[in-house]
Amino acid sequence: MFDNLVESSSHKDDITRKGSFIGITLLVYSVLFLAFFVAGIYWYDAHLDAQGLELTTLVAPVPIPQQQKEPEQKQEAKPQKVEQNVDIRKELVADVAESRLPPKEISAKASDVPPVRRGVTTMVGTGNSNAAAPMPAGPGAGTIVAPAKVDIADEPPPPEAKPTPPRAPISGGVLNGKAISLPKPAYPPIARAAHASGTVTVQVLIDENGNVVSAHATGGHPLLQAVAIAAARQAKFSPTKLSGQPVKVTGIIQYNFVAQ
Repeated sequence: MFDNLVESSSHKDDITRKGSFIGITLLVYSVLFLAFFVAGIYWYDAHLDAQGLELTTLVAPVPIPQQQKEPEQKQEAKPQKVEQNVDIRKELVADVAESRLPPKEISAKASDVPPVRRGVTTMVGTGNSNAAAPMPAGPGAGTIVAPAKVDIADEPPPPEAKPTPPRAPISGGVLNGKAISLPKPAYPPIARAAHASGTVTVQVLIDENGNVVSAHATGGHPLLQAVAIAAARQAKFSPTKLSGQPVKVTGIIQYNFVAQ
């Protein structure tokens, strides 16, 4: 039904006319705006002559040469030599013409120490030197000055060593294998007659030197205890030490008796 649309020529002309009118109007307004803008620039007067502006020129500063500081010469303090006003001698040796000071010994070899000079104060020191400006002394063969005696206080006596408290005996158990000498007890006739036998244990106390100081039987046949105690008192042991100190030892010695 609407396959063929026909646009009227009057409507098309109207659109073309309106478009041309709008374009011309925009162009006219643009030209007028540009003209007013340019004219405003020309008409504006900034009154630069009335503002009193100054022309400033930036000039680079002239480099000032650095003044080289002269190194200050430090005056080193020179040690002042103190003039010696007395003679120094290792020992006082009198001149041969001086009779008041006899020599200590007479020898054919000349002494290395020069004699005391007449009229000069002399002191005993570690060397031999003469005074550059000798100090005058009174009349005589010279003034001999000996160093003052210095009393050194005696050193305090060392503190008295406190005796070490005795230590309790240590237990050694069975001591048969630790003995240096262990005599065997004799078999008494009364025990042989009674056919007594068995093991006798003897409790002993050994001192710091390894000697038995006490012994008593703690077990065994009564007829065999006396000879066992006597044999135990004759036993000898090596000293026992604890932390380097000899100590007493307590233990037992066993004696085995066989019936005969």
